[in-house]
Amino acid sequence: MSDPSVSESKSGSDASRISEVQKWLAARFGDAGKEVPDFEYTPRSVAYLHNVLTISEAKEKSADILAKDFRRKAAEYRSQAARIREILESVGLAQDSLPSNVVGSAQVLANVANLLNIRDTELSSFLVAMGDISLRKTGVEEKRAKVQKESKILLDYTRKAIARLTYLKRTLAQLEDDVPPCEAQMENWKTNLQIMAAKERQYLQQCANYKAVLNRVGYSPEISHGMLVEMAKHRKDLEKKTKPILDTLRSYQDLPPGLLLFISSLSRALPGENEQGIQRAAERDRERARERERET
Repeated sequence: MSDPSVSESKSGSDASRISEVQKWLAARFGDAGKEVPDFEYTPRSVAYLHNVLTISEAKEKSADILAKDFRRKAAEYRSQAARIREILESVGLAQDSLPSNVVGSAQVLANVANLLNIRDTELSSFLVAMGDISLRKTGVEEKRAKVQKESKILLDYTRKAIARLTYLKRTLAQLEDDVPPCEAQMENWKTNLQIMAAKERQYLQQCANYKAVLNRVGYSPEISHGMLVEMAKHRKDLEKKTKPILDTLRSYQDLPPGLLLFISSLSRALPGENEQGIQRAAERDRERARERERET
């Protein structure tokens, strides 16, 4: 729980700061011939303005001290000038009695003294000031040489940048000239791509159809190329073995049905007979059947 006395002291401090800020703003805007604008005195704005007020008062005090010092020095210079004028007039060197060239030289000397920021016209003071100017001149020359070197570097970079820019412009123009042929080629590629995409869809459909056909005929992935080659060889062997039998069977096609039954029964009754003898007998029977057909 906060202390009531602390809260009261804090509110009193805030009120006093607001009053100080209001008086300071009124004085500043009054000096400028304007009215203080309306704004909300929040703790943040009051703290900021009070800080500005403190800094301003400190600078005003410093400026007042400097002004008093300058006024004191000016009074000393005026009194010293009056004393020197009396001394010069007493020895006959008053400004009115001096020649114009002497007055001009004295004026130049005074201007040089003011320029060199020296308080007297002693030769040693001029030498010290000239040495200081020489040192400043040396520093300025070093800075100038450094700036000139940097300027040369920047000029070199600028020339390179201009050359690069020219090259880029030329490249850009060349690329712009190459745009129409490239666009035509891209259109051709686009057309070819569409054709290839259509072919791809067609081939995928055909592949799916082939897979369906293979599934219907009982194809399985276990059937490899080597197995198919072996099956083809086995088929050729079977064809070689069955060809004589097929030839024999084809020779029986022209025989009468009764003779065929006789030959088949004979083959079953005489399993040890030579097959070639049976074929010769069948051939003789066919010849006889053809002769009878010619006679009829």
